[in-house]
Amino acid sequence: MSPESLGAIASIATLFLVAASAIAALLQMRHMRSANQIVALTEIRETIESPVFHAALIYVLRELPKLCEDPEARRKMLAVPLPQEFEQARTVATFFESLGVFVKNGAIGRTITFDMWGDAIRNSWDRLAPWILNRRRVSRNVALYENFEYLAVLCHEFKKRHPRGTYPPRASRMPAAAPWPEAEERA
Repeated sequence: MSPESLGAIASIATLFLVAASAIAALLQMRHMRSANQIVALTEIRETIESPVFHAALIYVLRELPKLCEDPEARRKMLAVPLPQEFEQARTVATFFESLGVFVKNGAIGRTITFDMWGDAIRNSWDRLAPWILNRRRVSRNVALYENFEYLAVLCHEFKKRHPRGTYPPRASRMPAAAPWPEAEERA
């Protein structure tokens, strides 16, 4: 075999080795991204399920709307720095702002985020929006909680596309349980 033939065979073999290494690296990167997403989703879930965040969420959903009707409370909510009595509102808004950054930049998947926490995101935005929009106005910072807003918009769009949830349409369902009389009264 001539030296030119050996050189050509070696070049082809090198090309295959480099291509195989590149494919292996891409697969490894994909697995690493999935692992990172699982870690991020686990930490998000742990935060949302924590007693501190749960209390802040209840405050935003139940108490904040009442406070937004009171002119004196509204004046306090616009103060800089924000008074401690409204810290739970900031806790929820800041958390969903961070989650919005992760979703916007593809660090975690949209569908998983909306499927797991879409209701909490939408409901929180709906209650916090008056406070956020007025703080934007006072601070002249149109970007305040913009990633939370973006996340809420995406969640609202997701809900429009899936008004009855995301249960697979052709999948069978478990047999229905007998309705409670108390549920019938509320239906």
